[in-house]
Amino acid sequence: MSSNYAEKTFTDPSRIRNFCIIAHIDHGKSTLADRILGLSNVVAARDMREQYLDNMDIERERGITIKAQNVRLPWVPRSGPHIGEEIVMQMIDTPGHVDFTYEVSRALEACEGAVLLVDAAQGIEAQTLANLYLAMENDLTIIPVLNKIDLPAADPDKFSLEIANIVGCEPEDVLRVSGKTGEGVPALLDKIVELIPAPTSEYGKEAPARAMIFDSVYDTYRGVVTYIRMIDGTLKPRQKIRMMASDSVHEALEVGIVSPTPKKCEGLGPGEVGYIITGVKDVRQSKVGDTITWAAGGAEEPLQGYAEPTPMVYSGLFPISQADFPDLRDALEKLQLNDASLTYEPETSVALGFGFRCGFLGLLHMEITRDRLEREFDLDLISTAPSVNYHVVTESGEHVRVHNPSDWPGGKIPQVFEPMVKTTIIVPAEFVGTTMELCQTKRGELGGMDYLSEDRVELRYTMPLGEIIFDFFDMLKSRTKGYASFNYEESGEQEADLVKVDILLQGEPVDAFSAIVHKNNAQWYGNKMTVKLKELIPRQQFEVPIQAAIGSKIIARENIRALRKDVLSKCYGGDISRKRKLLEKQKAGKKRMKNIGSVEVPQEAFVAALSTDAE
Repeated sequence: MSSNYAEKTFTDPSRIRNFCIIAHIDHGKSTLADRILGLSNVVAARDMREQYLDNMDIERERGITIKAQNVRLPWVPRSGPHIGEEIVMQMIDTPGHVDFTYEVSRALEACEGAVLLVDAAQGIEAQTLANLYLAMENDLTIIPVLNKIDLPAADPDKFSLEIANIVGCEPEDVLRVSGKTGEGVPALLDKIVELIPAPTSEYGKEAPARAMIFDSVYDTYRGVVTYIRMIDGTLKPRQKIRMMASDSVHEALEVGIVSPTPKKCEGLGPGEVGYIITGVKDVRQSKVGDTITWAAGGAEEPLQGYAEPTPMVYSGLFPISQADFPDLRDALEKLQLNDASLTYEPETSVALGFGFRCGFLGLLHMEITRDRLEREFDLDLISTAPSVNYHVVTESGEHVRVHNPSDWPGGKIPQVFEPMVKTTIIVPAEFVGTTMELCQTKRGELGGMDYLSEDRVELRYTMPLGEIIFDFFDMLKSRTKGYASFNYEESGEQEADLVKVDILLQGEPVDAFSAIVHKNNAQWYGNKMTVKLKELIPRQQFEVPIQAAIGSKIIARENIRALRKDVLSKCYGGDISRKRKLLEKQKAGKKRMKNIGSVEVPQEAFVAALSTDAE
């Protein structure tokens, strides 16, 4: 069949199928997407490459999907009720990591069905469960699929039963495919056409246009490229359009579809997914979740947008050279358009100068964002240690939100509330003991435990978010030989015994090194930072004390010894009092120097002490 059919727009909605692929990291989403692209002939064999839809270098290097990608494909079913009909499929390949759940939730809004992909050698993982529940909440049709059945370690019978119990279907309904060899993929596409409902439009093609913005990217040459899912009516090039949330009017310079490269078209009708370019350079005018309609005679009611994502982890980003501050601000604006879950606000630090306090959905999200800023915008950055959002009640009864240790109120603090998360951990039965021990050391409370099969256990804990953002996942992986999978979601706040640990250099606090920790961990943090800084700060002409303090109480101390000149070298003998006189003179000089001298902390010491990957 010619792939031109997929490029014809204003398609009858009954011939459209919108679906996404949801799975855990490394369960083969991108490989399956590659096979589907190959089968539908939208990519020529000579242009095909692995992870075709992953456009970013970071995605290809790490082998993970960060950004959901949509693509339009033609398909003629070879079996089922629609045999021989020409169908247009809109596929969205979504990320698998918990930090990119917001990407997944937006993709689900643009679909009627989801392919739940599970590795036939590993079984269902915690993050797959999270994405599955998300799809179920959106009333999507779920098609369970076991991937990698060509692996020697695959056990499809065992895991079909496991999936059937969770999804609520029969084990024989779980499809079996191999994204690598292509086995079972045509049957999967036929099943998608048969089971996933066609998109419906409440008001139809003739109604005023309503289109949901589910993604947008910034292009240096063309401005903002906005990806939309049409709900009602039609949009054509050269029409005047209105963004309902920002109430701004623009002209649609180009309307098109992605198949898998952008292609111009004569317009989009109900149920179709495509892009629109208005030539706008201001990234704030194209907000994810906004509704696009006609400027004249447009819709009255906007579509229900997306819930704003709640940042889980906060970290400061500062340019190493202060001259790069305006570039960092522009870079964050453009990146926020591409990544709607990133939040930021300006902040200043005595030690690091001007920068931004950024909110992220997790540690991987933080790491990827910093990586992208450095690569795509050519910046050199320092990121401060991650912290979470605390709710503090002061002595006067005032309620304060603190997501930066420098905002911690002074004086006696009667109450502090910390954010809690519900975690789901799936581990092999043999590692249950070590996993439970780890969770208890991190102040976790067991909420429940289920055997998914005889050798795989699901543990549910409620834990403080502050305990898991540093090294919890690494410790979990090392204790379970890499077999554990982990997912978490917000679950309110609880009161905790938290203190602010200040790091003092020569009695002066350095705001960049302060941290909010549980009282039991304060000593550990103080010792760790003082020892680390002793190695990193160069020796001065005078002795420098490095102290960790809670309020006015010192809990740890290290000294950087002074650089000393050997003043006794010219004394070959003689009376001891002469030597003592020279040493006393030197001591007095050092004391005077210490009173007026200040400790310069080199930039490298900040980078090394604050870098989260130095652990």
